[in-house]
Amino acid sequence: MMRFALAPEPPDFSTRARQPGNLWLANSANDAKRPKDLWSPFKSQLSDGFHKLCGYSVMLDPAGGTVDHYRSCKNHRSLAYEWSNYRFCAGWINSSKKDIDDQVLDPFQVQDDWFEILLPSLQLVLTASVPSGERDRAEFTLRRLGLKDDERILRQRREWYKLYQEGKLTLEGLDHCAPLIARAVRQHLLKVEPVEE
Repeated sequence: MMRFALAPEPPDFSTRARQPGNLWLANSANDAKRPKDLWSPFKSQLSDGFHKLCGYSVMLDPAGGTVDHYRSCKNHRSLAYEWSNYRFCAGWINSSKKDIDDQVLDPFQVQDDWFEILLPSLQLVLTASVPSGERDRAEFTLRRLGLKDDERILRQRREWYKLYQEGKLTLEGLDHCAPLIARAVRQHLLKVEPVEE
């Protein structure tokens, strides 16, 4: 994971989503019913705010990703139509997260130096920079969302890394598609001593 900033709320979000959504909530007699999806039309703006990267895996999501309610509709219905509650993420990660809400780290609150990718395994691990009060939640986030070494995520990382190794993707391109892997490559390159001629 790395830190993301909240993108500006689209100018028409309130009139097209918040206001009708809150009206729907006020008139909904069945609290068990999932709130009406008025957020999906704004997925592309949310995606742009995340640079088209999943907020949890920090990799380009070519399938388009989903709108994650950081605080779930089940537990926080009043936040269903709040722009500040949305995170862009891969669909399978959103499904893994479900309704555990702030038990996982928020992409808007983590710091860039809390996690790193190990080479060559491509596992995501915590760094010493994670504050002691957040370490348990950070470990839980890695396990629950499969971010450390789930095969689905390792397969993606391997593909981005392979494209870079084969020269089909520059380091700058890798930075665009998988910035944590690019950071690991840069750190590795700094450690490699130049060969004397």
